Amino acid sequence: MVESRVGSKGELFPPKEIREKLGLRAHEKVVYKVEDGRLVVEVVPKLEDVLKEPSSVEITLEEFHCFRRELSRKAEA
Repeated sequence: MVESRVGSKGELFPPKEIREKLGLRAHEKVVYKVEDGRLVVEVVPKLEDVLKEPSSVEITLEEFHCFRRELSRKAEA
């Protein structure tokens, strides 16, 4: 467990050890959520990194267009 502080404007300052472990760099985006009374901080992955990962859903181009038309019809209703 590592201690840190909260700045006067509510800024969070994770220690270097934690930033390195998470791979956090300056200006990197993170999301915060509360789970069971604990603050959870997760790095928002970069689009390039996400696109490198194998797809978890397989869909044909025709299925995609069909699905998109159906969503458009529902949105217009």
